[in-house]
Amino acid sequence: MIRINLLGVERAKVKKKVAFQVGQKLTLGCSLILIVTVLGIGWRYWALTKESSNLDAELAKAQAESARLHSIITQVQSFEQRKAQLQQRVTLIEQLRKEQTGPVHMLDQISRSLPPMLWLTDLKETVNANEVVIEGRCLNETIVTDFVANLEASGYFKRPIEIAGTVTETTGTPPMDVVKFTLKAMFQQPGDAAKPAPDAKPRATN
Repeated sequence: MIRINLLGVERAKVKKKVAFQVGQKLTLGCSLILIVTVLGIGWRYWALTKESSNLDAELAKAQAESARLHSIITQVQSFEQRKAQLQQRVTLIEQLRKEQTGPVHMLDQISRSLPPMLWLTDLKETVNANEVVIEGRCLNETIVTDFVANLEASGYFKRPIEIAGTVTETTGTPPMDVVKFTLKAMFQQPGDAAKPAPDAKPRATN
């Protein structure tokens, strides 16, 4: 009688089935790990790409703002330069106007301060700024004193006005005595002129 060992065959089948199931599970696990890894890498790549795009957008915005501010700064600097140039021009114009009106006021005040019987022969500036030498003739020294008082009272000449010299001369026909005088005076610009003193001697009238 022939006996067939069916138990060994069944055991072999069971082992093959178990090995197949284990292989399937291992393959499935590896596949899941691979899928999860791919999804993680993909999500990370998407996040980095989005962050990079946001940074690029912010960088472009910052560069645009920087360009705008640079343009404003350039305009402000240009405005400040133009303002400084205009201020220099205004200062120069005011200085020229002041220098132009100075001699006019000086001649006008000297003319207004002339007492009767006194005439001028020379008027010149010295090397000192605003200092003038006035020469003239009159009938007596009292008239010279009146002229000096009138100049000082005008407020356009600094006190005291120096009488540099007086000389009595005889001239003319018939002969007569005249006083030749020389004054030194420091002219003040109109804006710097002091007010006349209350006790100043008034200008002589004709």
